[in-house]
Amino acid sequence: MEQKILSLLNEIYPVDLIKVESVTNEMFRCTSRKDDYFARITNYKSYDEQLEEVNYTNFLYEEGLGVSPTVSSYNGKVVEKITLNNNEVLTVLYKSAPGAHLPRNQWNANILRELGRQIGRLHRFSKKFEEIHPVKYINDWHDNEEYAFLKYIPKEEHTIRDTAQEVLSTIRKIPKNLSNYGLLHGDLWLENILVGHDSNLTMVDFQDCEKNFYIFDLAVPIYSAMEYSFIGGGNIVDYGQGITKAIIEGYQEENELPMEMLDKLPLFIRLKEIFEYSLMHMYWDEDKLTEDQIRIMNHFRLRIEQNHSLLKS
Repeated sequence: MEQKILSLLNEIYPVDLIKVESVTNEMFRCTSRKDDYFARITNYKSYDEQLEEVNYTNFLYEEGLGVSPTVSSYNGKVVEKITLNNNEVLTVLYKSAPGAHLPRNQWNANILRELGRQIGRLHRFSKKFEEIHPVKYINDWHDNEEYAFLKYIPKEEHTIRDTAQEVLSTIRKIPKNLSNYGLLHGDLWLENILVGHDSNLTMVDFQDCEKNFYIFDLAVPIYSAMEYSFIGGGNIVDYGQGITKAIIEGYQEENELPMEMLDKLPLFIRLKEIFEYSLMHMYWDEDKLTEDQIRIMNHFRLRIEQNHSLLKS
């Protein structure tokens, strides 16, 4: 398969690749004699959705934001159709982004403040993009299958289903306006952020970009840092308050953050928690759960059922 992909990509793109390695089922690391690339090969979203997403990220790159630019094919296309195993799939080729994943213990307040600044810039440029290119194909968050919580959370889990329904209903009632709602990354957990020299950040994997309340792009990295980057040596509550303060302060240096939305940050943290729990039911085979998967699911059940949020108001 990798040799077939290598051959197809060299036929389509002016890159002269010599090696292709699988990173995930959809992402492939590609090496040429001069540069490194990543090829995304998937039908996760339609051609129109992927094209709009890539036009969006290329716009962000041209505005100077740290994102991976795409490589156009010989046909001048940024999204190409290829045939693998008699199936037509879509491919996008990205230049490899600078930087690396930061070790967990190095996600300190200074780095997270810079992340806040970059998210602020991202949202400013998103507003500009939507003014020039009104979004036609990228979904509003509530139209994405991943938010169909009641479809995937078991019916017998009454408390969690009630909480999920309440969170969804509350957020959908929030009035939308140009300052609080628009196109965003949607999945800015720490693994989707690369850190380079002088703390320069690059955001990758915009595949889950969506229209949502901007505060969600702040909730996700706060949630991610609380879940994955705290390694002890202090109080996790203090850590959570410190990183939240740093990200928000950084954001406010680059973009306006309406106070009424800032007050709703714990609500969007809860949305992310339920989102993750629902994904477990969506993607895990409940007849073949590992011991670790059972432990993780029960951890989420306890936290959601007893309203023990990672971030309190």
